[in-house]
Amino acid sequence: MATVLLFHHVLGCTEGIHHFAEHIRQTGHTVHVADLFEGRTFSTIEDGFAYVDEIGFDAILKRAEQEANLLSRDIVYAGISLGVMAAQKLASTRKGGQGALFISSCAPSSAFGSPWPAELPVQIHGMDRDPFFAEEGDLEAAQELVAQSECAELFVYKGDQHFIVDDSLQAYDAETANLLLQRVRDFLDRVDARRS
Repeated sequence: MATVLLFHHVLGCTEGIHHFAEHIRQTGHTVHVADLFEGRTFSTIEDGFAYVDEIGFDAILKRAEQEANLLSRDIVYAGISLGVMAAQKLASTRKGGQGALFISSCAPSSAFGSPWPAELPVQIHGMDRDPFFAEEGDLEAAQELVAQSECAELFVYKGDQHFIVDDSLQAYDAETANLLLQRVRDFLDRVDARRS
């Protein structure tokens, strides 16, 4: 089965992040949840970004790399919102990755100084009226990445929420989250089958 390294959103490693990981584990895949905020969680996006600004985004990426170094290289890098930046950087620059999952965010494929590996499977999810995903260039970046990749999928859902898979937050959308989760499971099953 696939091994996933999951990076959380800007509110930190909430209960909902752990619940999402557990839902994936129930299908037999292994999920490691990386806590990039060292135990801190925040109630607002502004507070989360204030912490990121305080320690510096490079420190966040360094923590992500340290977490990845604890595992073998043949893993799937997954991120939610802010965590996508860490997942995307590692997936595009660290050799041996098996795939990538991006939820509610996507950076331009050139953002990390290396083109997206065309053969690396990637699945991207976001809402069509999420102001962060749809209005800040992430959707366009996702479309560009999909166009460059040999095995990429982009799923855009109806709605305006950002934290769609975190069931500990008000923004949680159960119907969308369940559909997204099924697509993630299918993706991981395909990644696992490619290794066989």
